[in-house]
Amino acid sequence: MAGKTGTIGAYLKNNMRQYGMLLALVAIMIFFQFMTDGTLMKPVNLTNLFLQNSYIVIMALGMLLVIVSGHIDLSVGSVVGFVGGLAAVMLVQWHWPVLVAVAASLAVGVLIGAAQGYWVAYWRIPSFIVTLAGMLVFRGATLWLLNGQSVGPFPKVFQLLSTGFVPDVLPDLAPLLGLARFNATAFLLGLAMAATILILASRGRARAAAHGMADEPFGFFVGKNGLIAVAIVYISFLLATYRGLPNVLITMAVLIVLYMFITNSTTIGRRIYAIGGNEKAAKLSGINTERLVFLSFANMGFLAALAGLIFAARLNTATPKAGVSFELDVIAAVFIGGASMSGGVGTIVGAVIGAFIMGVMNNGMSILGIGIDYQQVIKGLVLLMAVIFDVYNKSKST
Repeated sequence: MAGKTGTIGAYLKNNMRQYGMLLALVAIMIFFQFMTDGTLMKPVNLTNLFLQNSYIVIMALGMLLVIVSGHIDLSVGSVVGFVGGLAAVMLVQWHWPVLVAVAASLAVGVLIGAAQGYWVAYWRIPSFIVTLAGMLVFRGATLWLLNGQSVGPFPKVFQLLSTGFVPDVLPDLAPLLGLARFNATAFLLGLAMAATILILASRGRARAAAHGMADEPFGFFVGKNGLIAVAIVYISFLLATYRGLPNVLITMAVLIVLYMFITNSTTIGRRIYAIGGNEKAAKLSGINTERLVFLSFANMGFLAALAGLIFAARLNTATPKAGVSFELDVIAAVFIGGASMSGGVGTIVGAVIGAFIMGVMNNGMSILGIGIDYQQVIKGLVLLMAVIFDVYNKSKST
């Protein structure tokens, strides 16, 4: 198989759809790092970048599964606002314990997703219509629940969902390194993550080689994973010099690994892709397509609820306008990351890259003082270019 690709250039050409957006993210980061005189990669801005985009990344994981299965969910922004408002009412007005309120909010999110998934999966009502109705219903429900007013502040424990940081349990190494602050625990966790990625990648390549499926050139494999490891260690070092790893970054990392495992290594994941590729063929092969579509929407409701809790915790208040237009950013992130409108195509890594492309662009343009009007135009053009790129690559491969 290795001979089929030959050089690294040939391999990249054959897999441009997979690596094009990653190269685009790197190019965008280099551009804004230069244009902002280094502000983009400063520890405080990196921390803000993760905090500002955490809920988009989390929802993109669920949206990918929905889109891969051949559907779409327009209600996620309204669900974010509704669940955040519900949590505020339970915590601030009803004085429920934090754990009980969080569990109840997540359960409500699952029920919302399941209710919408039921109509899509079992009644064959187009997901666009069902979730458009959900978007309107839960936006109105949020206004009713909060009485048109903001509710807060939240208990300190609840705020840790978004604004907390992993504590440093190791001795203070800052004086030894000549730094004002250094969170050694954060740096060691970054090293452990980089080492884990290298080990898993090496094992995966070994398994592929054993079955004659290692078509990735060895030099490219080493270079790609080496750069990823170096980037993780470098970012961990930068964060360690500020306040360490945000709690929400750990949450994102765990969810990304979990959903990568589900999509790449489980029967459920492969069957969801089969549904998006050809639902009739999948059904004829014995796959319970209705149940998987139903579960995809229930999962989306859960992740939207989690994002709603994190967003409310970050603002320290629930507002009637929370989550407005979030669905557009989430859907754009998934399509920019390489998912196909027709379903059956897309990766978790691609969705995360797409989310960070949107996040870095928002952050960089804000630092440069570009107005929100121009920001919307630029993001729309980037989305259009990503879809055109996807269509072009499809036409070349057929």
